[in-house]
Amino acid sequence: MNTSEKIGFITNWIKDYADKGNFSSLVIGISGGIDSAVTSTLSARTNLHTHVVTMPILDHQVLNNRGNNHIEWLKRNYSNISHHHVDLSKVFDEFQSELKDNSSEHGYANSQARLRMTTLYQIAASNNGIVVGTGNKVEDFGIGFYTKYGDGGVDISPIADCLKTEVWDIGKELGINQEIIDAAPTDGLWTDGRTDEQQVGLSYEEIEEAMLNEKSSNRDKYLEIRSKNVHKMEPIPVCIIPK
Repeated sequence: MNTSEKIGFITNWIKDYADKGNFSSLVIGISGGIDSAVTSTLSARTNLHTHVVTMPILDHQVLNNRGNNHIEWLKRNYSNISHHHVDLSKVFDEFQSELKDNSSEHGYANSQARLRMTTLYQIAASNNGIVVGTGNKVEDFGIGFYTKYGDGGVDISPIADCLKTEVWDIGKELGINQEIIDAAPTDGLWTDGRTDEQQVGLSYEEIEEAMLNEKSSNRDKYLEIRSKNVHKMEPIPVCIIPK
């Protein structure tokens, strides 16, 4: 399936799911990255009311500006866009203050994603909508690079069968802003602005090659990363009581 066909297929899949569930709107968090830009554009193409949500917490102005620029691009190209700006910085500051005796930098990073998930579901509940996930195949099923019950807490995952390089290809085909295409991927959850590659230790191209090639020189590194996160990709363990 070529890139244009994938765009049509995913768009129709989103629309069919919403129609079958009698949902009238789609809700997507906008980060300023390629995944949310592509997912929000595919959602807009369904002609369903599409709620795009910016939720700044840390002061990442470049990332925030890219997200806002994308939303302006969406509004120019699609008439079914509503923008919600929810500043979560004070909420997060209060959260940190109340939990100062249980401080964890990694925990606080994940808590940002969980606050955003809660916000998206509140907006979805208020608009007969569903939360549309932005995870790709590498993150969701390769190395588990997402927050459990954060950006992993969604109703549908339209691009979760697309490799990261395929997402970039779709973005180019859709005409996504070049600044987003060119930007180094980052989750935006750290004060130092570290990129995904700096966190993981491999680029997305290297991860994909290791996923698909058992003889890859990066295969062991890929499997090591995956092993730490595989719990996110599996069902919650349930204690089954013997009859």
